[in-house]
Amino acid sequence: MTTSDGFPDASSDDASRFVRASGLVIDEVTATSLRGHALLGEDHLTAWGTVHGGVYASIVESAGGAGAGAAVADRGQIAVGVHNGTDFLRASTGGRVDVSAEALFQGRGQQLWDVVIRQSESGTVLARGQLRLQNVPRPDPARHS
Repeated sequence: MTTSDGFPDASSDDASRFVRASGLVIDEVTATSLRGHALLGEDHLTAWGTVHGGVYASIVESAGGAGAGAAVADRGQIAVGVHNGTDFLRASTGGRVDVSAEALFQGRGQQLWDVVIRQSESGTVLARGQLRLQNVPRPDPARHS
């Protein structure tokens, strides 16, 4: 899926290898919320067999960024992360996780999003993060080719 703000998820042919590797698939996105999921497997594990915290931080960044981007897309803007505070609450060996993101604050210049990652099977919260984003003008793609 590619969201209304052009953010490709892991199922999109337009996604970077990094986004595809994180596994985040966006199921629904609005200007104030996002719902998604990821299938976490051996490519996401540490040497000790648990999901790497960087995977969770990346999902927080991607989910909050896609939601925040959807909120400002009609203004010709994108939202870029300026602070990601992700807490790792429970160890997991992988499987399907559900991702929910909610806007806590949406101002003219900045936004704050809360992202929760749960083990699908049990509903156990594995990680939770807050992402602060700056709303900036959408770059001109012609300048980067």
